[in-house]
Amino acid sequence: MAAVPRTTDGDGTPVPQRLLAAATRLFAERGYDRTSVQEIVEAAGVTKGALYHYFGSKDDLLHEVYARVLRLQQDRLDTFADADEPVEKRLRDAAADVVVTTIDNLDDASIFFRSMHHLSPEKNRQVRAERRRYHERFRALVEEGQQSGVFTKEIPADLVVDYHFGSIHHLSTWYRPDGPLSPQELADHLADLLLRALRP
Repeated sequence: MAAVPRTTDGDGTPVPQRLLAAATRLFAERGYDRTSVQEIVEAAGVTKGALYHYFGSKDDLLHEVYARVLRLQQDRLDTFADADEPVEKRLRDAAADVVVTTIDNLDDASIFFRSMHHLSPEKNRQVRAERRRYHERFRALVEEGQQSGVFTKEIPADLVVDYHFGSIHHLSTWYRPDGPLSPQELADHLADLLLRALRP
C-alpha cells in the first residue's frame, strides 16, 4: 500500500486538518447523518485510504471536531487556574475565555452538540470524561474561592458551574457575529454575572 501523503500539493495543509475542515463544513451544512465519507474525502481532495489512515471512521471525525476545541479550552483553563493571581481573577479569566473560545469555534461546538448522539458508546463515554475533567477543574476554582471566603458558600459550586456552562452550550442557537456584542464583550458580561452570583 502506498504511503499516505502528509501534506497537500498546494498550500501544505496537513491531510488531517484538510479532512477536519471538510468534515466540519459538511456537517454544518448538511448534518452529520446526511454526510457520507465519500463526500468528505472529495471535499478534502484526498482518498478514502487517507481518511482511514488518520481517522478510523466518520465517528472518529465527529469526535475530533469537538475534542480539538476541548483540548484547547482545557490547556487554557489549566494556564488560568495555575496562574499566580487571586482566585477571583483566575475564575473570571477562565469564565470569559471559555466563552470566547467557544464562539471562535462555534461551528465545531454546534455540530457536536447537535450530533453527539451519533457517537459510539465508547466515544460518548470518552467525551463525557473529557468534559467532566474540564468542569471539575473549573469547579475547583469556585470551591477554592468559597473555602477562602472570597465567594459565598450559599450557592453549591456544582450549580454555579452548570449555570455558566448551560449559557455557553446554547450560544450556537442565538449568538450572531454581526450582532450587537463582540465575543469579548459577551464573555465579559457572562463572567461578570457569574462573579456577581458568587459574591458573599
